[in-house]
Amino acid sequence: MLIIIGHPDIEYSLVNKRWIEEVKKFPEKFTVHELYQSYPDGKIDVEKEQALVEVQGSLIWQFPVYWFNCPPLMKQWFDDVLTYGWAYGSRGTQLKDRKIGLAVSMGSLEQDYQAPYDLTAVLRPYEMTLHYVKANYQGAFSLFGANTDASLVTITPQAINQSAADFIEFLNKFYNMLNHEQGY
Repeated sequence: MLIIIGHPDIEYSLVNKRWIEEVKKFPEKFTVHELYQSYPDGKIDVEKEQALVEVQGSLIWQFPVYWFNCPPLMKQWFDDVLTYGWAYGSRGTQLKDRKIGLAVSMGSLEQDYQAPYDLTAVLRPYEMTLHYVKANYQGAFSLFGANTDASLVTITPQAINQSAADFIEFLNKFYNMLNHEQGY
């Protein structure tokens, strides 16, 4: 399973950094691909990215939600990599039936994401993208209150560690479901 991470400042992250640390304990199951480390100049190698996706059975797109969207390089990845003829269109079948999920963190509290602007609404463009490319959307793992500004931090280290354990559980269910479907 490929986990594509779009966090622009991972060293200062409280949550995404911790999730990555936990995921890296299971290299036999999960491949971590950090966009900002791979492309510090912002120039995405589309063929390399497409080849990386092609060899993986499933994907997780992991990023912090900024202003109800993903960080710029993650958005650029979607724009550059999910091309006509590869991801969609009459011959674009590389994501068809592929299981793809999201892992997102929000700096704000859950109460700040109320209908009609709840997390489901915020993530709808990603769900729509996955529908458009005929992928099989697997839902989202999320955590609120992950702000790194010391005056705004609302999450405890214990809650961050618990979220990392919960994230691994989310990924393992996903991973085990895939292996069951493939007959492993």
